[in-house]
Formats: sequence, C-alpha cells, structure tokens
Amino acid sequence: MSESLATVSYIGATILFILSLGGLSNPESSRRGNLYGMIGMTIAVLATVSGPRVTAAGIPWIIGCMVVGGSIGLYASRIVKMTQMPELVALMHSLVGLAAMLVGFANYIDPAASAHATGAEKAIHEIEIYIGILIGAVTFSGSVIAFGKLSGKIGGKPMLLPARHWMNLAGLLIVIYFGRQFLQVGSVTDGMTALVVMSVIALLFGIHMVMAIGGADMPVVISMLNSYSGWAAAATGFMLNNDLLIVTGALVGSSGAILSYIMCRAMNRHFIAVIAGGFGTGGGMPAAASGGAQPAGEVVPILAAATAELLREAKNVIIVPGYGMAVAQAQHSVYEITRHLREKGVNVRFGIHPVAGRMPGHMNVLLAEAKVPYDIVFEMDELNEDFPNTDVAMVIGANDIVNPAAQEDPTSPIAGMPVLEVWKAKTSIMMKRSMASGYAGVDNPLFYKENNRMLFGDAKKMLDEVLVALKA
Repeated sequence: MSESLATVSYIGATILFILSLGGLSNPESSRRGNLYGMIGMTIAVLATVSGPRVTAAGIPWIIGCMVVGGSIGLYASRIVKMTQMPELVALMHSLVGLAAMLVGFANYIDPAASAHATGAEKAIHEIEIYIGILIGAVTFSGSVIAFGKLSGKIGGKPMLLPARHWMNLAGLLIVIYFGRQFLQVGSVTDGMTALVVMSVIALLFGIHMVMAIGGADMPVVISMLNSYSGWAAAATGFMLNNDLLIVTGALVGSSGAILSYIMCRAMNRHFIAVIAGGFGTGGGMPAAASGGAQPAGEVVPILAAATAELLREAKNVIIVPGYGMAVAQAQHSVYEITRHLREKGVNVRFGIHPVAGRMPGHMNVLLAEAKVPYDIVFEMDELNEDFPNTDVAMVIGANDIVNPAAQEDPTSPIAGMPVLEVWKAKTSIMMKRSMASGYAGVDNPLFYKENNRMLFGDAKKMLDEVLVALKA
C-alpha cells in the first residue's frame, strides 16, 4: 500500500472513530457506534500492516502477535460477565499504558528512530519519549490498582499516607530533574538511567494516586484512566510519527477528560479533590466510621409478597438500580417484573444516576443486556421532579446515590452531592442484603424514613419471589 493510500485510510478510520464516539453517546445508537469503531479499527490495522513502513520480514511477527492478542480478547469476551465489565475496562487501560511504556523504551533504544534528528528536532523527540513513558507508567500502575479495587482484591477504602501531597511534590521534582538530565546525556546508556528512575517514580505515583481514592469515586477513576490511556496513545503516536495514533489518542483523551468532568459534577466534586483523596475524606481525613451517631428512626422491613402487593396497586413506579443489582445479576429478573407491570398498565420507569455502579454507564449496559426498553430509562435530572407523584420507588442495590443526607445534612461527607430523591415517593422500597453503609462508608437516613420499607436479601432471589407473588 502506498503512503498516500495509507493516509486516506487513516482519514477514513478517524472519521469512523468520531462517528463511533457520537453513537456511544446515546443508548439507542450505541450498537451502531460500536460497529463504526470496529470497522475503523480494522481499516487502521490493515492500513498500518500493509503500509510502506512495515517490511515483509516483519509481517509474520505482526500477524502472530495479532493472533495471540485476538485469541486472548475473544476468550475474555466469552468468559467475562457483564457485571465484571468495570474491572475489564480498567485492565484494558493498563495494557494501553504498558504499550506506551514499551514503545517509548524501544523507540529510544532504536538507533534508526532518531538517526537523522539533530538539535531541536532531537530534543523534541526525546521529550516525546520521556512524556510518553511517564503517562504510560502512571496509566499502567493506576489501572492495575483500579482493577484490584473493582474486582474486590483490594479494599475500597482510601489509603491516605501522612504527608502524601509532599511525597507527590517530591516525586514530581525528581521527575523534572531527571527529565533535564535525560535531555543532556550523550549516550543511550546514560539516558536509560534517567528513564528507569522516572518510570519507577511514575509507577509508584500511579499506585499511590488510585490507592488514595475511595470506592465511591471509582466511576471518576475509570473515566480519568480512560483519558490517561488516550493521552498515552497520542504520545505513542508522536514517538512513532503516526498521525492516526495522535488523532485517536487525542479523541479518547479529550472525551475521557470531559466524562471525568461530568462524573465530578454529578457527585458535586472537584477533579483535584478526587485525586487528592477518597470520597468523603474531609480534606484528607478518612470518613467517619458508621459506628458513631446513627440516624434517628425505626426500620420497617417488608416481605416479597407485600412488595408485590404495593407494585400491583401502583400506577407509577420508578426503579433505581445500583451495583447490588449487578453483583446479584438481577437485571433479568428486574426486566421480567417490569414487563409484567407494564402489561398490567403500570407506568414503570428507571432512574439512573451518572455514577451508579463502578463505571460510567454501568447500569445502562446491564439494563440493555436484559432488554429493558431504552425509552423508559431516564437520567437523574429527568426524573427527580416526578418522585412526589410516584407511588413506589424501588431501589435495587443502590445506597449513596439515594442518600437524603446529601440534601438534609450539611455536615455529611456527601453534602451537596446530587442524588435521586426516592424518599419523596409515596412509598420507597430499599433492597439490600443488610443495614451496611454504601461504598462511600456513609450512613443512609433513608432506611429510617416513615415511608420507607427495607426488603432484605439477595436482590435476584427477592425479585424472583416478588415476580412469583405478582403472577399469583
């Protein structure tokens, strides 16, 4: 393939990637957006492999690596459950960061990469390598820790080390110092010392950064790492002088940054506050344990049969899914109840909080898998005014996103966070395994509201019982 044809292919792939991002912005067009992305990536890979920069001797190696990587991806897609998507996404981000690191080191060692570069051109190329490895290292280690937190292998509580901000500042100054040394070295061997030291610090910073972030902020972390992986890909594009990687990385990086802003706004948080520490840490102190002052009131439990009776008599029902629904894999039971109620003329809608679950759009993906119609799934802002006219608000495995303390208690760690106002419905039903606090470690006064009922137990088991009672 000639250089001009490869360039045209890259432009076509870029257009498809832009269309893909546009399609993914709406659940109804997301399938089409995924298709555009797959076609664009296929064109990009074929144009690269058959382009003028790849020699005939390298093609077998490339094909072999593609077969191995494709087989792993195909296997993962078959065994990974929809509930495990957040940790899979984090793992994919880590691979992007690792690839950026490896490409950076390989590009620096390769004498042909900068053989003709001198003066300012050589310095710019070395800056690209240094920054590319730096971003890649932070993305790699941070994503690995995020994977551990999302999969439950690492606890969700933030790890707040003493003087951690000073540690981060010291690490930054060391990275800048070795960056200056890196640009002044006269040999590859001397330059490798600076790169290795910087890489170790960047890896430690990535670990420290994500470990300091609490579980309730994980949706922001996922979108943030998505942005980092994009900038790492863009940096790799600069190193390899590949226009498509630069443009694609910029698209992913900028869209991830915008998504991070949207997530922070949905939680009434500042991005710097998220990086500085976990949700509800009060400026660096861990959130108070739930063993302190408890909200006043009496908990009223309810059984599945009584829940079914409330749903049967209701005219308007709003269902609020949370991570508990994902863990119990109860989305299909939710759909069956929804279908049965709609057939009986009940107006059933779903309220989705932007940070429900463990990654942006987590609940939307699960509901789509269960074939819940898109037109009855609404965002928080679209439904909050309707709760006073709702007969039953049913919360399935959510906690922090329906916590009235965000509005009623100015001293609460989540004060000011926009939440779904389920307590304003005539009756709210909270489905939980226990009275434990949510992922943010904050007590929920909703449990004790007079119009609230607690349906304890595994979400899928209890919903199945509700469905049987509804059909009886």
